[in-house]
Amino acid sequence: MTDQNERRSRRRSRSRTDPVRWTFTDGSSPATPHVASMTWRDGLFCHWPVDPDALRPHVPDELTLETRDGDAWLSVLPFVLTNVGFRGAPPVTRTAVAELNVRTYVRYRGDPGLFFFSIDVGSPLIAAVVGRTTRLPVYHAHMRVSSDDEEVAFRSTRSQTATGVRPQFEADEPIARFDATYRPDGDVFRPEPDTLAYWLVERRRFYAAESRGVLTGEIAHDPWPLQPADVTINENTMFEVNDLPTPTDEPVVHYCGELPMTGSVPRRIRD
Repeated sequence: MTDQNERRSRRRSRSRTDPVRWTFTDGSSPATPHVASMTWRDGLFCHWPVDPDALRPHVPDELTLETRDGDAWLSVLPFVLTNVGFRGAPPVTRTAVAELNVRTYVRYRGDPGLFFFSIDVGSPLIAAVVGRTTRLPVYHAHMRVSSDDEEVAFRSTRSQTATGVRPQFEADEPIARFDATYRPDGDVFRPEPDTLAYWLVERRRFYAAESRGVLTGEIAHDPWPLQPADVTINENTMFEVNDLPTPTDEPVVHYCGELPMTGSVPRRIRD
């Protein structure tokens, strides 16, 4: 049996729903209760450098667009969440859902975090609940994910009705689609703090601007166990539908097979 097959066999035999790490990479503890737990699986990180001047108008004024070596970055992440539910809840109450994120990198009051342009979710119920509780731009999408020991195929087509805070689509608007196949292509590694990979993935907070201030939420988990990835993107309209600049360079890509994590209750940051 290959090392990859052994990892997949161990993964299927485990039933953990909570991670073992309760501090962030800087040693700080979560600021709010973490009520949800889940496990990331079969996920891909696709990161593109873009001109910060072109991206800055798309980020709320309350947030500072973060750059590295003069570049801003846009990321598209397809993945599956399993064992989704309240922490400590029995397995029968938990569910699984596919997700597709489009995000960039920001700071608020000096603290690093993520800003989401869109979050597509394969469950209309979960999309509605997450959109209402987090104020994030969450949509329902029809998703199909298949995987074997060699490759993951991920397809997402957004429904024509937004379930989050965005208005409904007009009839002539482009449809949000993402279609890719990908697989791990190397050994597992955990990125070192001074590397680009670490800067791109080791974020534990998101920020969302609203009329009464800025909302934030947290996740907690062990450092990302990444692998180099071999990726074929067949279709990607996620930049177009979010009215974002279209990257021209090839993406930086990584694969992550599994990572348990928890999520906090969103909170408003007081002035």
